[in-house]
Amino acid sequence: MTIELSESFKAYDVRGIVGQSITAETVCATGAAFVDVLGLAGSTVLVGGDMRPSSPEFIDAFAEGATARGADVVKIGLISTDELYFACGVMDAAGVTFTASHNPAAYNGMKMSKAGAVPVSSETGLYEIRDRAQAYLAEGVESVENPGSVTERDVLKDYAEFLRGLVDLSAIRPLKVVVDAGNGMGGKTTPAVLGDTVLTGLPLEIVPLYFELDGTFPNHPANPLEPENLVDLQKAVVEHGADIGLAFDGDADRCFVIDNNGDPVTPSAIAALVAEREIARAQADGEQEPVVIYNLITSKAVPELVTARGGRPVKTRVGHSFIKAVMASEGGVFGGEHSAHYYFRDFFNADTGMLAAMHVLAALGEQEGPLSELMDSYSPYVASGEINSEIEDKKAAVDRVREAYAGQDVSVEDSDGTTFTSESQNWWFNLRPSNTEPFLRLNVEAADQATMEQVRDNVLSIIRA
Repeated sequence: MTIELSESFKAYDVRGIVGQSITAETVCATGAAFVDVLGLAGSTVLVGGDMRPSSPEFIDAFAEGATARGADVVKIGLISTDELYFACGVMDAAGVTFTASHNPAAYNGMKMSKAGAVPVSSETGLYEIRDRAQAYLAEGVESVENPGSVTERDVLKDYAEFLRGLVDLSAIRPLKVVVDAGNGMGGKTTPAVLGDTVLTGLPLEIVPLYFELDGTFPNHPANPLEPENLVDLQKAVVEHGADIGLAFDGDADRCFVIDNNGDPVTPSAIAALVAEREIARAQADGEQEPVVIYNLITSKAVPELVTARGGRPVKTRVGHSFIKAVMASEGGVFGGEHSAHYYFRDFFNADTGMLAAMHVLAALGEQEGPLSELMDSYSPYVASGEINSEIEDKKAAVDRVREAYAGQDVSVEDSDGTTFTSESQNWWFNLRPSNTEPFLRLNVEAADQATMEQVRDNVLSIIRA
């Protein structure tokens, strides 16, 4: 039976269960389609993957399909997703990495990029690749007269040197840093960038948690967005008397931060801190009103800080392809999302958790106070975090909320879900239906804890009625 690729091709990437919706056969067909749709015959295609058990087989299968259609494949081995973006940017080549990010061990998938680290999404060719691959599954992949070659290249050292060239940590005060790699690719990239495995050491004492690369995730899921997956890191920070804790997801493109007290720092606060640093650096280079991108459920502290520092905040929809597109069109120096994706103009408009972490380490190490005090000024509001409710009729649930707040001093904006704002009471919340799961997602922010809880509980009672 032919596998239906629409089951694994999502809006931004490919994710499926290994052996069911993603197999070596579907990957080979996708490699061939990738070359055809993006016109890459005679060009270089970079192929790497994370530590999931199926990644090596899939790298080979993709290379088989891509070379059959005339592309020269460079295998770049075990990589984090931001290593792919780095390689696509520096080598000006299209590429793919095999990863299912934070999904469970049974999954694998593909994140694709055009030359220059330009994302491939449903709006920029992903569904055309899907349809072409579906045809190849039915008819077989036909080899061109001059098939491509396969070579190998390690990009880890170049990646580490590139990041260190963007944030200099050599002169900061000594810091003790606990890093939870969750058995993901952070276990390889952290020692390279922040340690001394490929470059000279920095004034950082790294305390490793789960650095062994293991795509079965034996300790906890590599998804720091879920609070239960941060517990080990929080304990370790306190036990070791560390200055900071860092948690990476499976493909290490996202980074979450724990302060010296073992408390999570919101991604919005990290975005505000990094935005401040990037604005100052751009202004020092003579740039007038540097642009910072933020998505619509990021804390309003971010646009307020950007404006106060002489930058120009630009709001966009949730999702990396939207952020990257606006980064490019607006010439944004930095972009931040509530989900701990951080985008940098100097990193080809792509997201990298490691570079964001380096900015936080630099800010912390350039002053003497603890991280908890440093971050206070970047967190003036109280947020609920993202709360998922399994709702069958999401539209009806949102309509009930509209009705409940009708006639009150509340503005309603329909853009990537629905955002309700009360300027007089200093709160807002967003209801956003998931595109891939049966969830309605709620994010609330308010000036104080009591108000946030009141709004949160009221909205949940309405949508779950």
